[in-house]
Amino acid sequence: MLTLDHILESDAGIASTDSLTLPFALRQKSRQRVRLDSGRDAAIYTPRGSVLRGGQLLRADNGEVVRVMAARETVSTGLTKDGLVLARAAYHLGNRHVPLQVGPGFLRYQHDHVLDDMVRSLGLVVLCEHAEFEPEGGAYAHGHPHDHHHDHPHEP
Repeated sequence: MLTLDHILESDAGIASTDSLTLPFALRQKSRQRVRLDSGRDAAIYTPRGSVLRGGQLLRADNGEVVRVMAARETVSTGLTKDGLVLARAAYHLGNRHVPLQVGPGFLRYQHDHVLDDMVRSLGLVVLCEHAEFEPEGGAYAHGHPHDHHHDHPHEP
């Protein structure tokens, strides 16, 4: 079984031989068995507290490189062109410790109808959709947020 045990810092010039598509909940687990997109079995053994991001590369014990892909999952996307409304909604979701993806004119979180109602009451248009979910790492996370999401929300 392939053991993926090293997160590469940069993919400049590094070619991957396989890929691994996981939802956010599984990209937060540093110890797990997985099935690569090719169907091969592998084990992830990364430093505790690691969060894998779509596009990152993992190096295996045999030197092979695997690209992590963010799976499309059911999320809620709150849309507004008003920056103050967006900030207020982010504040209220943050108070609830909700993993949150922030982008130009939108907030994205794992679908929850109660949170949807709250976000609507704050003035955002809320869509339930299937999209890649890349929440912020938090104030004390290592590294930087990745704003290279591959799908863009619809206009309100």
